[in-house]
Amino acid sequence: MSITPESEPGTTRGLFNYLAPEVSSSLFRNGQVLTRRDPDGNDSGRQGIDLREYSMPVHNARMRSSSGETCRLEANGFELVARPFDAPDFDFFSHDDVVVRYYPHCAALVSEWTGARAVAFDHNIRSASGQKAQRRIRGGQNVQGPAHLVHGDYTLTSGPARLRALAQTPGGNDTVRSLLAEGESLLDASDVERVVAGDGRFAIINVWRNIAPEPVASHPMALCDGQTVAPEELVVFEIHYQDRVGENYFAKHDPRHRWYYYPGMTRDEALLIKQWDSAGTLARSSGALPDASDAVAPCTFSFHSAFNDPATGPDAPDRWSMEVRCIVLYD
Repeated sequence: MSITPESEPGTTRGLFNYLAPEVSSSLFRNGQVLTRRDPDGNDSGRQGIDLREYSMPVHNARMRSSSGETCRLEANGFELVARPFDAPDFDFFSHDDVVVRYYPHCAALVSEWTGARAVAFDHNIRSASGQKAQRRIRGGQNVQGPAHLVHGDYTLTSGPARLRALAQTPGGNDTVRSLLAEGESLLDASDVERVVAGDGRFAIINVWRNIAPEPVASHPMALCDGQTVAPEELVVFEIHYQDRVGENYFAKHDPRHRWYYYPGMTRDEALLIKQWDSAGTLARSSGALPDASDAVAPCTFSFHSAFNDPATGPDAPDRWSMEVRCIVLYD
């Protein structure tokens, strides 16, 4: 179901950073918009990122759910799930705890929701104060700040490339290295090549969770209905790591974009965010505009961004969140 809300109770407004209209749209890498990352995942040099702020309405997705018009992972690209994670002595700031104990929890949740096989393969923690203090996950990377930038995590190139990479020996930045024996890969190469060749479907889905005791009150996550995004609004953003080049899609503004959020998210809730879906109209069309016959097809991904809610008080607690990425293979 495509979401086309009118003015609704509970709607707020947020400032969103889009790329300037003058930036050339692109579906494939061209070396014009990029950043370089150090081994800790921090930006160490940017190029071609020309941003503009746009004020957009942000609708309360909880109120839509109460009226029976729930935002869905398949159609809209995101969905909120009540799913506590209560593990004795668990520590979100321990790399080993997260990959050994929390990854299976996230994979099981995604598998249950999609009906497909899911495997967790990456994670990070975000907090403005944590980034400022240069806090580091024990045995892992630095805490990152909330991303106040409209983006999707994968592209027509990097989605399949990430899938292929998970059938290879993990690289230096791969968080699952500690779980695998030497020379072992997370996925079977023959399964991956079959899916990449078109004989199957894969998706990448994030499990986003508040990890602080208090409900989220600052830098909440906003999500864009995937059915309101068109290919001509996309710009490839290259991420040059030490051992590979990743890609995101940044966005150019369009007033048709429909933004939602779930105010006051607690630790007992998990937000599923679709980062890529090979069955989506954009993924299947290699960049062509969706055909009218694809009206009921799943969306390819959901743009997302942190935003500043005007209702946030000056003493609101800082947001601490974790996102875990899961690869999903459909039979």
